[in-house]
This record gives sequence, structure tokens and C-alpha cells, in this order.
Amino acid sequence: MTFAATILTLYPEMFPGPLGTSLAGKALERDDWSCATVNPRDFTTDKHRTVDDTPAGGGAGMVLKADVIAAALDSVADSRPIIAMTPRGKPITQARIREIASGPGVTIICGRFEGFDERLFEARPQIEQVSLADIVLSGGETAAIAILDACIRLLPGVMGAASSGAEESFEEGLLEYPHYTRPQEWEGRTIPEVLRSGDHAKIAAWRHARSEEITRLRRPDLWERYISARDQSASGARRQDKETDQ
Repeated sequence: MTFAATILTLYPEMFPGPLGTSLAGKALERDDWSCATVNPRDFTTDKHRTVDDTPAGGGAGMVLKADVIAAALDSVADSRPIIAMTPRGKPITQARIREIASGPGVTIICGRFEGFDERLFEARPQIEQVSLADIVLSGGETAAIAILDACIRLLPGVMGAASSGAEESFEEGLLEYPHYTRPQEWEGRTIPEVLRSGDHAKIAAWRHARSEEITRLRRPDLWERYISARDQSASGARRQDKETDQ
């Protein structure tokens, strides 16, 4: 089954962009995924092909018109999830990326200017408002490319090793452990001895410990969620053991 991506954008020439190269590009050539664009300007009704207007109540910038964006969306809407890229959205997570990648595809609406007329989301409640991070971009296209890249690399056969998508940051609630490669010594720094020991159990334990340490120091928010989930899992296991003993 081909993962079908449809992007609503005022700049269709930006796609597939970097997704047409490297692993994603090869997957595109194999039809592992497809990339279609829809330009909202094609759904305007005035001679100037107007897609935006001044904000009600005054203020700087322009706002994308609900009627135009909705018409463009309705022309392609199906069972696929619909994502609108906006700084006001919920930050995307690796868990959500995995959900999307396991489905038939995704439709992404790229924001521009000051954003969308709020009535678009009121009238089309199935739209997920999503942000890439706590940053503001000039448009949603670059964020959409990042979202698609995260999904495409998880499609079957896109990455070489089956484990490549699992042993990474965020997959287990932790940041990934450090990596090393040859030469064994560089500028007086050597690869940790445990990684050269050949003892897979010790290596796994070292990597897990480093993942925990890095997450605790760099992302206390992730660390708190990880500890909470770990404690809940342990508590559930103890209850199950107790019920089994009874």
C-alpha cells in the first residue's frame, strides 16, 4: 500500500523538495509513497485569486480565508488524517508520527501569513492543529517536509536495518544514547571501553544508562514522563503478581 501525502500549499514547487532525494527519494521512485499538491488559489472565485484578507478587528498581517482553504481541503478530504501546520498547534510527537506512518497517508495544510481564519477549524473539526516546535516559521511548508520525512523513514523497506527506527530518541521515552565509530582514538579521546568489549549485555546496559542520564539532564520534561510511566508499569506488574499469587 502506498503512503499517500497531499499538501495544501500556496507554493507547490516546494514539494517534494528534499524528499525527492536520498532514502525518501528512492522510496518515492519505488512508489512506497506519493506526493500530491493542491494550491488553494485554484479554489478562489475572484479575478485576483485572493486567498487571504485583513484580520477582523485590525492588526498586522493577513489571514488565510476559511472559505478558500475549506474548498481546497474538501476537494481531497478522505479517510486520511488532516493536519494543519500552525504555531498554535499541539507539538507533534514520535508516537503520533508512528500512528500516521502506519496508515494510508496524510493531508497537510500549510499555514502562511498570520494563520487561518478560526472558523475553518470550527467547521472542519477533524483537522488536527499541529506545530513542529516552539518556533515560528515563514510558512508551514518546511514543517510539513519535516513531518513527512519523519513518516516516510518509518515505512517498510525505506531504512536499511529493521531496528533503525526503534533505537532512536523518543521511541522509548528517552533521548538516544551517544554513538561512536572509528578511529578508536581521536584527538586524545577514545571510544568507551565497554563498547569495545563485545559484551552485548553490558553494552545494552551502558546505552540505557546513558540515555537516562542525557534525558534527565537535557529534557527534564521527558524525564518526568518517563519516570511516571516506568513507575506505573512497575506498579501494575506488582499488582498482577499479587493477584497471581492469590
